Amino acid sequence: MPTITQVFGHGLSIDTPPPVNYQGRDITITAEMLPAFYDDVSIDKQIKIRAFDSKTGENIKNVNFLIGLNYKDEMIFRNFFFTQNGDLTIKVYPTSDGDIQIIGEKEPLLGGWTATDAKSIELRGPIFNSGGLYHLEIAIRTVDEPDNILDEPIKYDAYISIGQTTYYDQKTKEGQDVKFKVRSYYDIITNFEYNPTENIISFEMPFDWSEQNISQIPYVHEEILFPKNFTDLLANSYTGQVNGIDLFKSSISVDDYSVEDGRIVHFIILQDHLRVLRDMQKKTGEMPNYMNFKLVASSEIKFPLSAKTKNEKFQVDLSWDPPVIQPNQQTKFIFTIRDPITLETKQNSVYDFVILQNGKEIHRSSGKAVIGGDFEDYIFLEDQTGPIIIRFEKIAGTPESTQFAIVVAPEFGPFVILILLLTMSFMIILKRHSPILLR
Repeated sequence: MPTITQVFGHGLSIDTPPPVNYQGRDITITAEMLPAFYDDVSIDKQIKIRAFDSKTGENIKNVNFLIGLNYKDEMIFRNFFFTQNGDLTIKVYPTSDGDIQIIGEKEPLLGGWTATDAKSIELRGPIFNSGGLYHLEIAIRTVDEPDNILDEPIKYDAYISIGQTTYYDQKTKEGQDVKFKVRSYYDIITNFEYNPTENIISFEMPFDWSEQNISQIPYVHEEILFPKNFTDLLANSYTGQVNGIDLFKSSISVDDYSVEDGRIVHFIILQDHLRVLRDMQKKTGEMPNYMNFKLVASSEIKFPLSAKTKNEKFQVDLSWDPPVIQPNQQTKFIFTIRDPITLETKQNSVYDFVILQNGKEIHRSSGKAVIGGDFEDYIFLEDQTGPIIIRFEKIAGTPESTQFAIVVAPEFGPFVILILLLTMSFMIILKRHSPILLR
């Protein structure tokens, strides 16, 4: 069964703490660590910090930063850095061991490392060797003029997550190999396991449940990727848990677009939801120092399914009848093209309706959704069972597209019989209300 809403998240490799008022200006900083993913080895590694007035957007001139970088409660370095224009860039060259070395010029007042037209600031040593949560302690010591030392430094805490990908080989219930990929934007993943009997994925990640920590985290984001041809997990919907507590439905979402032959299931737990989880755990006793994630493939069929285009300009809602797609019978694909923000239908939207299997196009038709909604009929052949892709291309005459992953069930197979029993009541509701799906 097919996909749910797409999500395009790229972690928290950048952070902007709340501003601090100084002489009528709301001064804040933006701290960024690149790359956003530890496994993006081809990207130059950098630390970027900018000081600016959040009201006007203008940079603060002649800033001396005192910067401390912490990783896993250990101080990596703590030094002064100076920038004339408010933008600071530190190039990072990781080593496997050794001491931290800083290379560059120094300004004369506080000895802050600074870049020149001919020479940048370089940081060498055992840094950026793994993903996880980095803590930057930043204090502004001078502003406006190089010798204007503040009596009380302006202090900020920036928490930055660098994504790291880990790979796991597991077995299906038939004993076949299947490869999972987990990308964590918070900390390193351990104890990954796939239970093929119950169709459950579980893994753990260190986590500090204190309010001090949660208040610095807009959300926790984890991604699980598996092949689209792994039909056991290609469910219509999923449920999730953290430490045995059910997550909000909005915490689980699916992306069938970003990876051609893979599905990404996202855990996105917002800050308020983290507090709810913390308070529920407090009632049970001692707080753990980890998150234990569980993802369960649900047998429940939910319509319509929604997917956005990459730039989130369009949203496509998709249903089909009958709910269980089999060969040698007509399947009606009912869809609506919407504005993803207002959810208003996009009337007179042209489109290409494409069906792909094993990377090859098996059907293409063009149409125009006059009232914003339309339908397409298709009869699958006996050799077209298994995973397929339903793709909408050239939406409203633009290059934008989006897609859904679907399973065509073998005719009269035991899986079909089970699904038919589970969804019989839903099919009746769908037939009664299918006319309003276009509105």
